[in-house]
Amino acid sequence: MLNEKYALLKSGTDIRGVAVDGVEGDIVNLTDDVISEITYGYVLWVEEKKGKKAQDMTFAVGRDCRISGEHIASVVIEALLSCGIHVLDCSLSSTPSMFMTTVDAGCDASIQITASHHPFNRNGLKFFVREGGLDHADITAILEHAQNGDKPDCSKRGTAEKIDYMSHYAEHLCNIIKREVAAEDYDHPLKGFHIVVDAGNGAGGFYESKVLRVLGADTTGSKFLDPDGMFPNHIPNPEDPDAMKSICDAVLENHADLGVIFDTDVDRGGAVDHFGKEINRNRLVALSSYLALEGNEGGTVVTDSITSTGVKDYLENVLGAKHYRYIRGYRNIINKAIELNEQGINCPIASETSGHVAMRENYFLDDGAYLCTKIIIKMAQLKREGKTLESLVADLKEPKEAVELRFKITEHDFKSAGLKVIENLTKYAEERESWHIAPDSREGIRVSFDQNDGDGWFLLRLSVHDPILPLNIESDSVGGVEIIKEKVLSFLRTQDGIIV
Repeated sequence: MLNEKYALLKSGTDIRGVAVDGVEGDIVNLTDDVISEITYGYVLWVEEKKGKKAQDMTFAVGRDCRISGEHIASVVIEALLSCGIHVLDCSLSSTPSMFMTTVDAGCDASIQITASHHPFNRNGLKFFVREGGLDHADITAILEHAQNGDKPDCSKRGTAEKIDYMSHYAEHLCNIIKREVAAEDYDHPLKGFHIVVDAGNGAGGFYESKVLRVLGADTTGSKFLDPDGMFPNHIPNPEDPDAMKSICDAVLENHADLGVIFDTDVDRGGAVDHFGKEINRNRLVALSSYLALEGNEGGTVVTDSITSTGVKDYLENVLGAKHYRYIRGYRNIINKAIELNEQGINCPIASETSGHVAMRENYFLDDGAYLCTKIIIKMAQLKREGKTLESLVADLKEPKEAVELRFKITEHDFKSAGLKVIENLTKYAEERESWHIAPDSREGIRVSFDQNDGDGWFLLRLSVHDPILPLNIESDSVGGVEIIKEKVLSFLRTQDGIIV
């Protein structure tokens, strides 16, 4: 069992901690010693999984642009070298590219140093093998090795080489676009298109210079392409309102055909149509599902639990797909999609409202650059037919109002306390004729209301990592959110262990 020191470093299927000073109240816990211990733990985990000795393996190491990234990479690489591993030092890289090193660069495993969109003082490690990213139990096993001081055989020193893998990865994306668009000018399929990129000073600037411009696109007006680990302009997060306003403004100001935006390490993406309207959250789930279901008609789409009623209607009644709502967390929906396919169910996509989209055709890898590549390909194909991207989601019904509230759980055992509140609310809802509990709610409790009773729904769930009960509410009528909110709050005020 993990002690508090190591348990605090576990963040779902990643490892995250405080890497540098600079934020009041944050104490550095991702020290050099801890990083080395975790690296050794991962080597032991890979040895067991692969049935190979460290001295016979190759690992890739990449990082995003965080201010602590270069130093942490050096610590990780030194630990790997001490185990006899051959290391490919990929320097500034996207997280999805680090998975791809296990596909086409001969790597047994890889490590990406990133903390996604979290504050500048934090950092972490993500791990990949050819089968994909690691699960909760795998991270626990690695941390247990670190906690116990376990080390692999360090009798032989490995070798390291610097490689420009991002250029190879960008070329891979270029080739996909060339092949799928099949333009008359084959090498410049995006000639005549104006596409702007907002990289948020993260690792996604390569998409503008090594993909779009190479393929002939006009990228004038692209923003924040230079990596800067202090993220001086806005949080690199497609869910952040300021970030989305930034790319929307860029599209409108430059009269662009499309805008794309990435998070720090490019495992998430979002887009903006030529009207400056976001293709994000529910619209992104709908559009990405449309793309993945081409050739997979009638297939199953796995989404997270907070997708709107309109998404379900669009997937089932417009696209003719089956909708499988599941637990929030990108690894959860990806694992469920893989599981369904193993059961013989045609499931080509797992899509989360946060911007994590993983397609079966791309190894079920959540890759923001691949997602935007698919969107751009479809835009180019549609133009030949005199159609636009927004026409694909024209039948998506979007809520008039939406809000997310977050209630802090004060009990030490916050998971048990939170689940008890959800259990009590479920019993409460079951006793009320006008509260319609969703039959496919696999996380928390989801309840819908008729048109004269709020005209919408709520979902109360337990946060994946934090002592928080998030409450999502949507309504198809103006004023409906307030009606539903008061119904739920009147119950939550009766519950112990939470702050309402």
